[in-house]
Amino acid sequence: MTPQDRAFLTELFQAAVRAADPHAALRAHLPARPKGRVVVIGAGKGAAQLAAAFEDLWDGPLTGVVVTRYGYGCPTQRIRVLEAAHPVPDQAGLAASEALFAALAGLTADDLVVALVCGGGSALLPCPPGDLTLADEAALNRALLASGAPISVMNAIRKQVSGIKGGRLAAACHPARVVSLVVSDVPGDDPAQVASGPTVPDLVSREEARAMVAAWRIDLPPKVANWLAGEAGQAPDPADPVFARHEVRVIASARLSLEAAAVVSAVPAVILSDAIEGEARDVGRVHAAIAREVAARNRPFARPVVILSGGETTVTLRGKGRGGRNSEFLLALALAAEGVPFAALAADTDGIDGSENNAGAFADGASMARLRAAGRDPAALLAGNDAYSAFAALGDLFEPGPTGTNVNDFRAILIR
Repeated sequence: MTPQDRAFLTELFQAAVRAADPHAALRAHLPARPKGRVVVIGAGKGAAQLAAAFEDLWDGPLTGVVVTRYGYGCPTQRIRVLEAAHPVPDQAGLAASEALFAALAGLTADDLVVALVCGGGSALLPCPPGDLTLADEAALNRALLASGAPISVMNAIRKQVSGIKGGRLAAACHPARVVSLVVSDVPGDDPAQVASGPTVPDLVSREEARAMVAAWRIDLPPKVANWLAGEAGQAPDPADPVFARHEVRVIASARLSLEAAAVVSAVPAVILSDAIEGEARDVGRVHAAIAREVAARNRPFARPVVILSGGETTVTLRGKGRGGRNSEFLLALALAAEGVPFAALAADTDGIDGSENNAGAFADGASMARLRAAGRDPAALLAGNDAYSAFAALGDLFEPGPTGTNVNDFRAILIR
């Protein structure tokens, strides 16, 4: 890949991230000041940056607490920032959930709760119900992450095995007014799906969650399966009167970020979709087929073109390699489009792809030949879910660091 193409793709990613900048996203959505006090709560990989921006923009007194992933915090003046583990919850996350509930004590109808919610909050807010433990919730998360199920399915199940998700945190705010300001990282931008909706209830029932487990053949831990088989602790109904004074606003999303990238592109840009789901390697092969068609026949898009897409793919674990969904997407793309004159970047807009320190990677039509020349077998690496090692061997990992926001996957394929 030429330095120019790498710089161009990086510029598009940066434009997408800027479109989800916390200050810009919040400025147009500040709620009216209440008679009483203002309490800010929040969770997600960009929660600390949202909290800092809200402090800067809010002209009155406030208190609050938010939780983010380890290493994702930033300085704040009045809102306490806690850090916990992601993607598998830990004891610090359990303490953070307790701190959020404690911050809501003693609210009145004159008070306002502002919930700053973004992707990653599901793992950051463990709150096992009944006789379940943190270890049970961590085991559930591992089972869901290994299942290959879409994020909507994972979140529907999480909501039925929690004391905080599925609107339960918002219910604890009653009788105060609640305004949830949501940065969407889910296909379709349903705010009830972001971070498993701690302040946004939805209509998915316990019975439907059980059907999802069966349909996706998810191997639940026995204690979790027993809990889900019962009827205790079901997620609250959105029609419950405790939610009557709640307002929800999606303030940033993959759609807006992809559109921003298209605007700054020096090459004609097309957006396939901001809501692509499915197995990462399969989505990679479909994108490769489109790139081949463009390169060979100038259709369905005329060259030059940069093809943009977003959403959230999944990875079914088959091996014990290192990598995340964006890196796996790109390895499958590069294998299927080998020899095609393309240059591509796939990255998570939060700056971290999976559990490694890269957001994603770069690839082009010669990447797989270079990988073989380095003594590595691309097909074997893909089969073992080891995309990180593939791109590390090539020196093509993309490592921008934490971005302070999270609007899901960003993919750009350039065909000159």
